[in-house]
Amino acid sequence: MGKRVGVVAIIIEDKESIPMVNRILSKYAEIIIGRMGVPYKEKNLNIISAIIDGTTDEIGGLTGQLGKLQGVAVKSALSKN
Repeated sequence: MGKRVGVVAIIIEDKESIPMVNRILSKYAEIIIGRMGVPYKEKNLNIISAIIDGTTDEIGGLTGQLGKLQGVAVKSALSKN
């Protein structure tokens, strides 16, 4: 199975989920090329964008685990090849 490059956007509305988000991102560190986190204090949100390079199974595992967390929204966009 080939690898794909993409971006994962994560919006955290429940601050209690932050430690688990970080644990999941650490678990998938081998497919994360880089990431940027921005606290948006005026809206009480935390936003993370991660550039990834992995198989669809790896990326699906990452986004699936994040999407199950309380107060966390996840979207991804992947290259076609």
